[in-house]
Amino acid sequence: MSAARDKTHYLYIAVIVAVLLGIAIGFAAPDVGVALKPLGTAFVALIKMMISPIIFCTIVLGVGSVTKAAKVGRVGGLALGYFIVMSTVALGIGLLVGNLVDPGQGLQLTDELRKAAEAEAAKGGETDTVSFLLGIIPTTLVSAFTEGQVLQTLLVALLAGFALQAMGERGKPILNGITHIQRLVFRILAMIMWAAPIGAFGAIAAVVGATGMDALRSLGVIMLAFYLTCVLFVFVILGPMLFLVARVGLFSLLRYLGREFLLILSTSSSESALPRLIAKMEHLGVSKPVVGITVPTGYSFNLDGTAIYLTMATLFVASATGAPLAFGEQVSLLVFMMIASKGAAGVTGAGLATLAGGLQSHRPDLVDGVGLIVGIDRFMSEARALTNFAGNAVATVLIGTWTGEFDRERATEVLAGRAPFDETTLLDDDEHGGDDPPPPPPASRTDDPALSPV
Repeated sequence: MSAARDKTHYLYIAVIVAVLLGIAIGFAAPDVGVALKPLGTAFVALIKMMISPIIFCTIVLGVGSVTKAAKVGRVGGLALGYFIVMSTVALGIGLLVGNLVDPGQGLQLTDELRKAAEAEAAKGGETDTVSFLLGIIPTTLVSAFTEGQVLQTLLVALLAGFALQAMGERGKPILNGITHIQRLVFRILAMIMWAAPIGAFGAIAAVVGATGMDALRSLGVIMLAFYLTCVLFVFVILGPMLFLVARVGLFSLLRYLGREFLLILSTSSSESALPRLIAKMEHLGVSKPVVGITVPTGYSFNLDGTAIYLTMATLFVASATGAPLAFGEQVSLLVFMMIASKGAAGVTGAGLATLAGGLQSHRPDLVDGVGLIVGIDRFMSEARALTNFAGNAVATVLIGTWTGEFDRERATEVLAGRAPFDETTLLDDDEHGGDDPPPPPPASRTDDPALSPV
């Protein structure tokens, strides 16, 4: 590793220190902590600014260099089928634990909490399933980039990739140009990452300053139950699947993605790690088409943590408001929430707003109870984001294995630390030096599942 790469270790040490300082400021001076919130908001906004161009470049290079469109369709179909199955499993686990723990017992609603619930219900009502699906189509070809909509960018990138496929040799100069743009975009992202300690400091200080420990003490049971359920899902369901299918150890994969988990924990947003997940999955040995399709799609359709949250939170609200759900109602709720969770990424305030909006249309008498978890939702959103991220990382490796687009030997080298990820450029093909000519266009290396030299 070069000296430039070694410097990134100091960056993530700084993130940890910043998180601890933020917690201290939040407790010692709550008003100051709340006032620091814009720092966290600004950092997440900088990351989100990069998501659309990174997804566009990744998918266009992956799809545009594939010789047969059927390959892309096979990957997409397999991914969606897997997402539906895993969402159902996640919801089922949420129902099981929610029934066993019954965390809403003995809580009381206040007028203030009812008002908070009404506000979230109004937010959630802004997006239903039909609007979500229609919203995938951008107003113009370029508005997907200006509005930062992931699925809109995905659609435009797929269309551009298929168009370049059809152009054949005439499309190679365009692919070369997009290759250079991708290198530029990842370089900008690497620069932005140096602001991570400031963003983490502001985000943590604000949430601790706003809520303190009262919310944690009064609602600790639902939080603990939710955290344990997420851990159960990741290590009991995802872990064995990953090893049986891809022969990859879950702990090795999670360790490889350790910096991304730290970033998510400090910002409470899995989107902040999306660009890095794309880069790291390609470096691990999953092909560009699989990564380019699975990761962005998974961020909207494979929300395992959100699915668990929606189910457990609904049971919690039903119990707390004295209106427990019968088994038949819980089954219908599982189906309803599975659909609702697919649109969670399109709602501001995602999980909480979707929960309130879903209850408004499914069981209006329970909506007031959402106010009970408004105070701790920010803490639960971290577990949601971490679980969603882990689920998408595992899904990418699994889909790559099933489609024959995963280089297990390459993964072994990477996970063993013998092929380190380039933290400076976030790209493998920049190893030759900044002044050297770029590598061959993707069309010439599509069939190489490793995609990069060891």
